[in-house]
Order: sequence, then structure tokens, then C-alpha cells
Amino acid sequence: MAEDKIQEIAEIRSRIDEIDCQIVRLLNERAKMALKIRELKPQVHWGLYDPKREEEIFNHLASCNEGPLFADNLREIYSTILHVMKEMRG
Repeated sequence: MAEDKIQEIAEIRSRIDEIDCQIVRLLNERAKMALKIRELKPQVHWGLYDPKREEEIFNHLASCNEGPLFADNLREIYSTILHVMKEMRG
């Protein structure tokens, strides 16, 4: 019985590893898009930081969240992601 649970844990951990790689790929894709926007903003005389856009992102995340994460959890995670994206050099 315990061996079955150990095997199940190993399988779940393997799936988590796959998901983590997907998340990294998507974060890198997002970073590329953010860098493209950063290049375009000066051409239309927009500032690099847009607090209104950040709120739009947080609201969008809350609207597509199906749990078990709470909107506040996503806000915390994405605050860090957005901070890193702002610090990124292209």
C-alpha cells in the first residue's frame, strides 16, 4: 500500500516538473512580448510604467481564475512577475 502511494507521489512530482517547464516557457514568451512593448512605448510617447495597466492585468487574472488559488494569491505572484519584467533588460 505504501509503495503504491510512493509511486503516485513520484508520478505527481513528475507532472509538476512538466508543468514547471511549461510555466518557464510561458514566462519567457511573456518576457519577449513585454520587451517588444517596451520598445514601442517611446514611439507613441507612453511612459514605461503604467499602473492602470497593472490593475487591468490583476482584474483579468481574477476573472479567469478558477481556483484553488485566490485572487490575492495571483496578485502576489503576478506582482513579482511584473516587477521582474520591469527590471529586465532586452
